[in-house]
Amino acid sequence: MATNDHDRDCDYGDPEPWITAKPQAHKGRGAVTNIAGRYETQLIETVDDGWQPYVDDTDIHPGLKTLVTPELAKTILSHNQSPDIPFSVSINPYRGCEHGCIYCFARPTHAYLGLSPGLDFETRLYAKTNAAELLRRELAQNNYQPSPIAFGVNTDAYQPCERELKITRQCLEVFHECDHPVGMITKSALIERDIDLLQDMAKKNLAAAAITITTLDHNISRILEPRAASPTRRLQTIERLSKAGIPTMVSVAPIIPFITEQDIENVLSAAANAGATAAGYTVVRLPWEINPLFQEWLQTHFPERAERVMNRIRDMRGGKDYDANFATRMRGEGLWADMIRQRFMKGLKRYGLDKSRRYGELECSLFRKPLSIPAHENKNGQMDIFG
Repeated sequence: MATNDHDRDCDYGDPEPWITAKPQAHKGRGAVTNIAGRYETQLIETVDDGWQPYVDDTDIHPGLKTLVTPELAKTILSHNQSPDIPFSVSINPYRGCEHGCIYCFARPTHAYLGLSPGLDFETRLYAKTNAAELLRRELAQNNYQPSPIAFGVNTDAYQPCERELKITRQCLEVFHECDHPVGMITKSALIERDIDLLQDMAKKNLAAAAITITTLDHNISRILEPRAASPTRRLQTIERLSKAGIPTMVSVAPIIPFITEQDIENVLSAAANAGATAAGYTVVRLPWEINPLFQEWLQTHFPERAERVMNRIRDMRGGKDYDANFATRMRGEGLWADMIRQRFMKGLKRYGLDKSRRYGELECSLFRKPLSIPAHENKNGQMDIFG
């Protein structure tokens, strides 16, 4: 290759090694990066070449846009046999969740789509637009046996896009028509929109709600679950649901050592004052890609206590970051897990929340099959006589 005298005379030195770019928070998002899913064959690493300055003094990227893609689902009811979950059937109208909770155990499911459990999970969403039709068809099956169905377990059924799409509302109307028991769990005040249906169902012991409150600290909530309703707004939702006669519990989940742990009693007290009649909790779980995502989040927002948080989590997981044992995965084990359990149980008794009501106690005997299903959903290709 040809060179000139200037090239020969100058000593540029050895090239500097690439430096991994510092993770930066994104405005209104929980995850810091788009970590590769566990099925990906290639790994992309962001490096700092010195040319791209930080956006501002707070090292926060501008907001990312949310893309919602319509999807025609094949089935809508999900079944599980997990002994530590109080329901066996659930319904999820959406895949991905814009609330962006960094601890969400559903994040790894985006890896099945060839997407990242990180920022993709909260910005690239899928809406099951035929959910109500599928539900009506499944409930109409001759061999269908009713049992309480939980709404929004993997992803929140009342996340922001539900305001316009109303898929959850459509499904709830089917349950209301059929007198089918449902349990709702959410971090969104949008559930108040459906009080008319839930109130009518609750009169027949067909509906119960759970509002998740991890902390009362708005600053922590803003980065922990950035697009969910504020803690104060969620307390208002508990109050409005309770006043409407809808049995409402508070879910203190997940409890994160040194991040939300100190707020356990405050959350229980505030929820009881708002009208909650029961409470439950879990400790933070870090399966699959949630582990590196959560640790990135810790290093970005709480670098001074990140090591302490992880050490305490390992104390409750037998020395590991995560243990999938059914007997301990929700509550942990060991000294620190026992201390949390004792604090929680004392709080239940102190604030009158110790009369827990489970989804399984809802009424199932009133169920009646839907009167009609759309002609194109009829397996026999015949019009329903009630259509």
